[in-house]
Amino acid sequence: MGQARGNITIDIEECKGCGLCVECCPPKCLELAPELSRYGAHPARYSGEGCTGCGICFYCCPEPGAIIVYRLAPLKAVAAQGGDHATAL
Repeated sequence: MGQARGNITIDIEECKGCGLCVECCPPKCLELAPELSRYGAHPARYSGEGCTGCGICFYCCPEPGAIIVYRLAPLKAVAAQGGDHATAL
């Protein structure tokens, strides 16, 4: 597998465990956690690899602020421009 092109953070206090993001994720890098949140739901979590930064999970999530997707710039481009490695959607 190549270098990751994205990263995802999920706020488990906002996630209600509906699973829409898991179902719509093209690279299938999201899953529902086996442990329960304090609300009694299985929150989504990022497996840690495979994110393309497409943002589909962000757009299909019904909870505003539950998912943040970061698109990662290639390291060579970052070094040339002297900027940040990640940009949030």
